[in-house]
Order: sequence, then structure tokens, then C-alpha cells
Amino acid sequence: MVKPFKVNISDQIIKDIYDKVKKYPWHEMPNDGGWEYGTNLDYMKEISKYWVSKFDWRKHEGEINKFPNFIAKVDDIDIHFIHEKGSGNGAIPLLISHGWPGSIVEFLHIIDPLAHPEKHNGNIDDSFDVIVPSLPGFGFSDRPLRPIGPRKMAKYFDLLMTDSLGYSNYLAQGGDWGGAISSWLGFEHPACQAIHINILTM
Repeated sequence: MVKPFKVNISDQIIKDIYDKVKKYPWHEMPNDGGWEYGTNLDYMKEISKYWVSKFDWRKHEGEINKFPNFIAKVDDIDIHFIHEKGSGNGAIPLLISHGWPGSIVEFLHIIDPLAHPEKHNGNIDDSFDVIVPSLPGFGFSDRPLRPIGPRKMAKYFDLLMTDSLGYSNYLAQGGDWGGAISSWLGFEHPACQAIHINILTM
């Protein structure tokens, strides 16, 4: 079953996050925290200051909600995804998978050009039905009961495309974990007719 979804994080949750960032105990970090122990401490402090003083969550929430968002029950978990149908009559279904640590936000700027190329000096005949899911355990998708890898995620995404959305065939693209997922889609799921990946891994 597929149902519409809208991103709407409560003010209280946002406040709680801001408070946690403001109150983070920086004194617990090494005094010489350059890049040897992970992310540079001064850099992290700059990001945290930006988060609590300048970052506008509602603006970004609106950018996500510009596209049709849905939740589908796939096997045993809920999968969140954007589904922007292409302008052309023969729009090709294209599944795009993000990586870790990542989210659907990585692709917001390319969804419209892919689905509606005629708006971007392109040809309407080159349009795609763009499907951008949140990986299980990421974003607004449920987490599985036990840890899973890209092979299992590929199974979920194939079921999303074929059973939930009714596509008989589709293309897949991804990088990082999305690349591994796309590789498994191409290897094990016949409905996936071609893949494009940014990374060589399984």
C-alpha cells in the first residue's frame, strides 16, 4: 500500500536538537583535535554554530515537500520515497539511491531536470519517472529489526518498484551504498534493465 507523506517535523523536536547541539560538551574532545582523530574540532564548532544560528530547517523541509512524497509498506518495513513522474508519455522509471551518510536531499536539484527536461532546455522525450527512496533506517524510512546490507536493500527497492509502483522494468543509479544497491539490483533483479554507478563495490 502506498500513501502520501509530508515532511513536518514538530517545533519541539527541532528545539530539542538545537538544545543538544548548543549544550554539547566540547571539553570532552582532545585539545589538539586536528584531523587526526576524525573531523577537525574547530570545524565542528563552526558547523554547530551555523546549525543553531543560521540553518533554516523549515526552508529545507519545504524544498523536500515540493515533490510528491510517499510511504509504501515493502515486505515488513515502511519505505519513504519521492516519486516525480516525468512529462513525456514514454518516461523511463529511474530509481536513484543515496549513500551513507546521506539522504534524498542529495538529489533534490536533479529531480526536476530529469523528470521535466523540457523546462531545462531539454527534450520532453528524454524524461524519467524519478523515484528517490530513503534507505531503510535512513531519513523517513523505517529501520529493519536487524542490520542489513545493500543486497537486502536492493530486494526492498525492487519490490518497491515492481510490487508497490507497478513498474515492469526500470533503471537504477547510485553512489556509495547506493552504488552497491544498484549493483545488486542489476545482478539479481531482472526488472532492473540497466544501472549507472559512481562506485565499484558489492
